[in-house]
Amino acid sequence: MAKKTWSDLSPGQQRAVVVAGAVETVLTGLALADLAKRPADQVRGPKGLWLLAAFVQPVGPLAYLTLGRR
Repeated sequence: MAKKTWSDLSPGQQRAVVVAGAVETVLTGLALADLAKRPADQVRGPKGLWLLAAFVQPVGPLAYLTLGRR
């Protein structure tokens, strides 16, 4: 199967890709902003590890926002 290019996608598929990218960007931004403001004693585990995890899409930001904060 040949690799699809952007122009091979239907308009609905293109919208879905853009929306998913926007959601990932917002979640990552929220996680990073919260991590920067939150004191270390209110974070489960090392802040540096959560910082790295925030860039593992889409699991990292979701994990931090649901499990990483006290």
